[in-house]
Amino acid sequence: MRSVSQIITQFKQNWLAEIDPAAIEFACVQQGCRWRERVLTPVVTVQVFMLQILHGNTACTHLSKLAKLCFTGAAYCEARKRVPLEVFTMLLTRSVEQLQRDAFDTGRWLGHRVFFVDGSSFSMPDTPQLQAHFGQPGAQKPGCGFPTARWLALMHAGTGMITAMLASPLRTHEASQTVTLHPHLQSGDVLAADRGFCSFGHLALLIARGVHGVLRIHQRTIVDFTPHRPHNVPGRKGNVKGRPTSRWLKKLGVSDQLVEWLKPASRPQWMTAKQFAALPAAITVRELCYAIHEKGFRPREITLVTTLLDPTQYPLEVLADLFQRRWQIETNFGHLKTTMKMDVLKCQTVDGVLRELHMFAIIYNLVRQVMLEAARRQQVPVERISFIDALRWLQTAETGQPLGKLVVNPHRPHRIEPRVRKRRPKSYPLMTAPRRQLKKLLLQQ
Repeated sequence: MRSVSQIITQFKQNWLAEIDPAAIEFACVQQGCRWRERVLTPVVTVQVFMLQILHGNTACTHLSKLAKLCFTGAAYCEARKRVPLEVFTMLLTRSVEQLQRDAFDTGRWLGHRVFFVDGSSFSMPDTPQLQAHFGQPGAQKPGCGFPTARWLALMHAGTGMITAMLASPLRTHEASQTVTLHPHLQSGDVLAADRGFCSFGHLALLIARGVHGVLRIHQRTIVDFTPHRPHNVPGRKGNVKGRPTSRWLKKLGVSDQLVEWLKPASRPQWMTAKQFAALPAAITVRELCYAIHEKGFRPREITLVTTLLDPTQYPLEVLADLFQRRWQIETNFGHLKTTMKMDVLKCQTVDGVLRELHMFAIIYNLVRQVMLEAARRQQVPVERISFIDALRWLQTAETGQPLGKLVVNPHRPHRIEPRVRKRRPKSYPLMTAPRRQLKKLLLQQ
């Protein structure tokens, strides 16, 4: 069978060795897999799984034609169940560890490695097991909706690759899971995120690890740039409504200041009492605000908080540009969920869904590696290489085929497009009752 890893051996990248047949077999043995010689051994099954995701999570019955092997869709599903989830976790972890050594120095920002974190969601089949584990949106009636997972991803800004991720039940706050991604960051790294991740506890934990944060301030946080202004003390009686809970320290610019954030009186639900007690009484951070004059942007003003305190080394304009780059993670989510069709997964068990998710991450990183190599050869920034063209090259390339020129997207820094659809969907009514009840109504008519 044509191996995905064999197609791109000409890249001579070390991390590709983590998904070749020998590495897959090693991971299976490490996780206690035992098998007899058959068409769908664990190694072949994982490789067929790679082909499935590479071709848009195509139907199981299509895979025997893609792999040029003789097996049924049911046999493939059973073989995939026999491969432990830990095998896929190990393959992703080891490939990312190699990427940390090979590629993550690409695109450093003022000497720092930069990472983006954000949350999204994906749907899956309506089975009792998935409903019980992940839940579904509250506006949908029982039997009329689909289980939906909350997905949290940490991406490297320079390459766009996924370095860590988590899938949780739908009603899980993103901030409660972000801390589990911190071990994937090193001292000196910069983490940029939207306001859902901005809190005293999160910033204090980043500072403790030596990681810098550039976060949009939460909408409920009061920011006042008046020098020597009064402030409220959390938990103290007599606090005045409308005052910030941060103590003013120093003015750095018109809308740029050093402040001291005071520890809140109440513990966040996502922290244990021991973790909360270990937090410092205060942290020194920098608050800054800038206006957006470009047409097409909904917010007219952005307020950030950062642990990068030096205004000379990290000017406001440079921090604003970095935070604007954070939007790239939304584009990457679009590549995964729309281009690669990860918005709706197909497995009907929790372990199956997680296997799919890990394989999507592995193949996504593979596509990003092709983009990185094409950007180096064509001497353009990696974000201008067409993701879908790199994906199509992987789908059609033969063993030993050299990487040709990929499509380079035009530079459109101020492009805006309305989020609308021109093609109208079919005007069928939405399901408002379980299917069996609707069938009974049809029979009665």
